[in-house]
Amino acid sequence: MVRVPPPAASRPAPQVLEAVLERLTYANEETGYTVARVATGRGTDLLTVVGALLGAQPGESLRMRGWWSSHPQYGRQFEVVSYTTVLPATIQGIRRYLGSGLIKGIGPVFAERIVEHFGLDTLTVIEEHPERLVEVPGLGPKRTAKITAAWQEQKVIKEVMVFLQGVGVSTSIAVRVYKQYGDKSIDVVKTEPYRLATDVWGIGFKTADAIAQAVGIPHDSPERVKAGLQYTLSEATDNGHCFLPAAQLVADATKILDVPADLATRCLDELVTEEGVVRETVPGNDGPAVYLVPFHRAEQSLANALLTLLRGRGDRMPHFHGIDWTRALAWLRSRTGADLAPEQEQAVRLALTSKVAVLTGGPGCGKSFTVRSVVELAAAKKAKILLVAPTGRAAKRLSELTGQPAATVHRLLKLQPGGDASFDRDNPLDVDLLVVDEVSMLDLILANKLVKAVPPGAHLLLVGDVDQLPSVGAGAVLRDVLDAEAVPRVRLTQVFRQAADSGVVTNAHRINAGLPPVVQGMRDFFLFPCDDTEAAAQLTVDVVHHRIPAKFGLDPRRDVQVLAPMHRGPAGAGALNALLQERLTPSRDGQPERRAGGRVFRVGDKVTQIRNNYEKGQAGVFNGTLGVVTALDPDEQTLTVRTDEDESIDYDFDELDELQHAYAMTIHRSQGSEYPAVVIPLTTSAWMMLQRNLLYTAVTRAKRLVVLVGSRRALAAAVRTVGSGRHTALTHRLSP
Repeated sequence: MVRVPPPAASRPAPQVLEAVLERLTYANEETGYTVARVATGRGTDLLTVVGALLGAQPGESLRMRGWWSSHPQYGRQFEVVSYTTVLPATIQGIRRYLGSGLIKGIGPVFAERIVEHFGLDTLTVIEEHPERLVEVPGLGPKRTAKITAAWQEQKVIKEVMVFLQGVGVSTSIAVRVYKQYGDKSIDVVKTEPYRLATDVWGIGFKTADAIAQAVGIPHDSPERVKAGLQYTLSEATDNGHCFLPAAQLVADATKILDVPADLATRCLDELVTEEGVVRETVPGNDGPAVYLVPFHRAEQSLANALLTLLRGRGDRMPHFHGIDWTRALAWLRSRTGADLAPEQEQAVRLALTSKVAVLTGGPGCGKSFTVRSVVELAAAKKAKILLVAPTGRAAKRLSELTGQPAATVHRLLKLQPGGDASFDRDNPLDVDLLVVDEVSMLDLILANKLVKAVPPGAHLLLVGDVDQLPSVGAGAVLRDVLDAEAVPRVRLTQVFRQAADSGVVTNAHRINAGLPPVVQGMRDFFLFPCDDTEAAAQLTVDVVHHRIPAKFGLDPRRDVQVLAPMHRGPAGAGALNALLQERLTPSRDGQPERRAGGRVFRVGDKVTQIRNNYEKGQAGVFNGTLGVVTALDPDEQTLTVRTDEDESIDYDFDELDELQHAYAMTIHRSQGSEYPAVVIPLTTSAWMMLQRNLLYTAVTRAKRLVVLVGSRRALAAAVRTVGSGRHTALTHRLSP
């Protein structure tokens, strides 16, 4: 640990250290704290610098402000409080600077050629006479133009960085601000700082608020309070709520804003008048409900679309109303080789005769076979069938199960940049039967887009396990639809004998019933007890890297997935990713890698997309998409990912904040996916996240093997703790 500096009042004025950043030895993506080695050009020894360096890249020349200190273990080091980049002045510095990948189109090879040709005049030529770059062998007009444009962009980004540093914002945000506003960046930051919280991905209200305070916006200004109220609602939607009770909203916002409740109440009234939010009475809710406008519209629209489907007179599959079910089921048996259980038969009849139906049930209860049976019968009547799931993996599984093509919701609807769908109420899908799997994952916004696109008379079958975690986004769509008396539903409860022989299935049902899992004498369900959190993290890595491959012959990268209750902490997904990467995809001499924030990306890395990006790929890349890094090009500054939907996607180096490593992921992110083996670290450090549906969801992601690592106390807490609900009103809107 770095020694805590003494109070600012007792310190002398900051000193300045100019040096070239040689390598980053540690970077915390959450705090920005970085440990690096730098070269000053005076002597051969590298110096250690620590502090706020997130965003700097090896090869850059830095002018750092801070203080020298002496660490009892690591010796003399420079504590950085801020830095700016400066252009290098030596041949070696220029070569390293250009070869670092900062300027798109120049990698180590072209850096060597350019510096060899122009020497100390290199940077002057690029700045003032870029047309001369064509003199360098291999640099044609196309690459020269790209280098010139990238150089100019870097200059503007540096200006934005310097300004943002002056108001206390980390340099890693500057690129995002520039990409959003371009040359207007500084003007927007000065005059409309709260726009950043809504316009720029990764900048929340707190960062925008810090900027606003620095540029002189008063603490109690209505602009600030309204932005804070909307931020509080936005945070609530991130936590799954569609609305907040007005009293709770005001109470939560005043804590964040540190302003009087009466001021927040007045500003809330103004927001309602300005139609920035919607305030509405919801039965059963304590006081008025306050929504952000998109969530209110989506909830109303989804309820109306479902009721319209249910009540519509037309039927695009009329054959099943007068069918001889005895003959139909006998034919089905000849196709599938198995009889339907009574619950399954009820579900099949319901799906084919009711315009909207819901099928739910736990693992081993035959949901998949029931869905296959519905699809077989509909296909026999030449129905137009579409199968859809929220994730690529779930869609692939659905396709394998039914023998019919399946798509993700995003691809089926052909979502456009900005999130608008190509198919909607005015341009519906051409479908007679739409089967939606893993509906527990569907959030309110996406469910509304999908159901709106179902044409009148079509049949909609919603399939999912309501006992799993609800969606990452706002809403509890599957639960709310099941709770609505107007919507027909079947819940499968019978566990079939073959599934009952599985420890994974048996323990999933035990956990769901509030009973501890059986961990003794099972051939596919194990517990490695370990009470110390950091030791549990190391043991998790050993289980993945060594023990499972040795005993079961599974590939640790392809077949084994670590699912953690939370991202942060010593045994969280973030820390485990770093440990697993070093074991499974270590750094190798001569192999390119790229640092982005606190992460290092290498070829072979398992990664996941963490935001919707409608601009990438053939039809967008969406939050939760998994893939493997297949290429890394330092010259073009691109990294290529092969996704689990078999599409190769290129990322510019300044887009790598859209990716996280996925050797370990949070249980929430695993929804809709299945893996041969799942390893679940359960430690008391994740105490607030330990809930029954969280553990149940993690266990049901495994096809063959579950290994729990951690404390029995944490396991017991997860089994007994029932999670709190979400503020939603879809059930109410579906009620007569």
